[in-house]
Amino acid sequence: MRNKNRFRSNIPRSEITPEALYRSRRHFMQGTAVLSATALLAACGAPSGPPEAGTPPPPGAEGQMGTAVPTFTPAPDNLTSEQDILSYNNFFEFTIEKETVAEKAANFVTAPWEVAVGGLVRQPGVYDIATLKQQFEPEERIYRLRCVEGWSMVIPWLGFPLHKLLEAVEPLPEAQYVRFETLYDPAQMPGQNSDWYDWPYVEGLRLDEAMHDLTLLATGLYGKDLAPQNGAPIRLVVPWKYGFKSIKSIVKIDLVAEQPQSLWMKAAPEEYGFYANVNPDVPHPRWSQATERRLGEVRRRKTALFNGYAAEVASLYEGMDLQENF
Repeated sequence: MRNKNRFRSNIPRSEITPEALYRSRRHFMQGTAVLSATALLAACGAPSGPPEAGTPPPPGAEGQMGTAVPTFTPAPDNLTSEQDILSYNNFFEFTIEKETVAEKAANFVTAPWEVAVGGLVRQPGVYDIATLKQQFEPEERIYRLRCVEGWSMVIPWLGFPLHKLLEAVEPLPEAQYVRFETLYDPAQMPGQNSDWYDWPYVEGLRLDEAMHDLTLLATGLYGKDLAPQNGAPIRLVVPWKYGFKSIKSIVKIDLVAEQPQSLWMKAAPEEYGFYANVNPDVPHPRWSQATERRLGEVRRRKTALFNGYAAEVASLYEGMDLQENF
C-alpha cells in the first residue's frame, strides 16, 4: 500500500504539474507546500575545451552543449515527462551514449535481486526487493535531480527513506560512512568492459547524510517500477547532490569507518569530490555550475545552492569550506 502522507517541503502546489499531466493518476499533492524535485538533463555550459589526453570523460560528457543560452529567473518546477526520463540517461555500465541506454539495458535482468547490507552493523542482512517493499512502505517523493553536467529533471520517485533500512540493521558506534556498490556483470552490462573505470561503480555518503530523511532508496518513478535504464530495481537518490552520487542498481550497502573512495574519485580526482553537493559558486574545472538547463526548457535557469534544499541540509555542513570539500 503506497504511503499517502507524502514528504512536504518548499515547492508550492502551484508549481506542480497538474493531475491530468500525471497520466490522470490520483491527486497526489495536498496542502500548500510540497517537496522539491529535480534530476538530470540538458547541458550546463560546455567546457572550454576537450579534456587532456588520458583523462577519462566525465559522466555524460558526450551530452554537453556548447551553445550559449541566456539565463533567466527560474520558472515554476514542472514534472519532467515520463518519456523524457526514460529516454535520456547516464548509465555508463551500459554505454556512455545517453540516448541509447534504454536500448542497451532493455534485457537487463532485475529479478530476482538481492541487496546485502552489512559492515559495521549489529544486524547484517540480505534483502530481496519484494521484502524491502513489504518491510518499508513506498512513498512518492518529488525531487529535483541536478547533473554535474548542468542538466536537470523533476522526477516523481517511489521509494523509502534510506534511514529506515539503516536503522533496521543497527549501525555500530564506529560506523561513520555508508558505502554503496552497483552490480558487476559485464555480460549484462557491456560498459563494464571499458578499462576507463575501476568497476564496479562505488559511491558513498557520510552517515549523517545517509540518515537524513531526504535520502531515498528509490524502486520506482511515475508510480511504476524502475526501468533498467533508470537504475532498476533499486537506486539511491540524494537530491541535494549532483546526480552521479545517486548510484544505480545497488547490490551492496556497507557501513564503514573510513571515507569510501568512489569510482569517479578514482577516475578523475581533480574533478569529482566525495561530497559533490550542488553549488553554483564552485565551478567544475571545465565549466561553470552557476546555471543549468532543465529538460523541456530552452533558456538556462540559475542553479540553487544544495539544489534548493539548503533549508533542509545546510546544517550538515556547518563550519565546512564548501569549495574545499567539493
